[in-house]
Amino acid sequence: MQKVQQHAEREILAPISLCDSKGNLNPAAIGFSRKPLIDSNLSGHFMRKKKWNYWCVFGEDILFSATIRHMDYATVCCVYFLDYETQRFFEKTVTIPLGQRVHMPNQVLETVKFSNNEMTVQLLHMQNETHMAVTISNFDGDLLHADLHIEHPEDDDSLNVVIPWNRQLFQHTAKHHTLPTRGFVKLGDKRYSFNPEDSYAVLDYGRGVWPRTASWNWAMASQRVGNKRIGLNFGGKWTDGTGMTENAVFVNGKMSKISEDVNFTYDNTDFMKPWHIRSKFSQDVNLTFTPFFKREAKINARLVTSTVYQMVGYYNGVVYLQDGSRLAITQLLGCIEEHTAKW
Repeated sequence: MQKVQQHAEREILAPISLCDSKGNLNPAAIGFSRKPLIDSNLSGHFMRKKKWNYWCVFGEDILFSATIRHMDYATVCCVYFLDYETQRFFEKTVTIPLGQRVHMPNQVLETVKFSNNEMTVQLLHMQNETHMAVTISNFDGDLLHADLHIEHPEDDDSLNVVIPWNRQLFQHTAKHHTLPTRGFVKLGDKRYSFNPEDSYAVLDYGRGVWPRTASWNWAMASQRVGNKRIGLNFGGKWTDGTGMTENAVFVNGKMSKISEDVNFTYDNTDFMKPWHIRSKFSQDVNLTFTPFFKREAKINARLVTSTVYQMVGYYNGVVYLQDGSRLAITQLLGCIEEHTAKW
């Protein structure tokens, strides 16, 4: 039985530019696509543009993340690492004012690089693969070196959405899930291996013009369960009322787009209590997330303040897919977050 959606989101089927010649949102770009078809040709909007490439890789033993973020007035590069079992965690962030030497490309799958005397992060894209190379001489007192090859399977869908607040404020977000990853992360004398059968990367690509203050929730997971690759992506607050969502489920690379808004319910005085994600009007999404680790990241500078509470834990519950089939979620490793920013 085909499901009835809350409303129809427009699907983009051909390449299109995000902005018009004046740098405002191109109305024809509002919608979602299953392939990265949107050219993020941002211009103008002095000091208001936000661009980032965030990667999170779930290995068997560790979570590893690298982000390059350009906010017009500064470039921020952040790398963090979590050992699930020992809960050894460390995060290193480097900020370069203006960051003019860092080029953030217009296409989702293009090369991005950051390098200074403290860290080097290279995200080289070629032949349907992203090669992530990270070197940090002092990472929690140890030398860190990561060498990861992330596959982008040709037949896989991805979630590429343009969120319109108005013609001057908008965001192109691309969430690419369940990307098989091989390679290693070496920290001091310890080497962690990544096997593409069990290790999956998530890309969060963002290009847009944001309001001065913003807050959002993001929930995601990318894991193998039996013979299925399952990816979850849900967003809250920031897309509400825009007519678009970043809600989707991926099964073996095929995306089931969810056009209904979801509500995140959680205790912001104790983020380690269970979180709940439920669809606003139907019973299509009913998930509980139980954390086992809390990451807290704060930036407090003159121009920008940002607070992220990101939990690592497990999803349980049910999601109904576009074709009406029921997908049971059991102990699916992933992350969930609350992010508030004044930037």
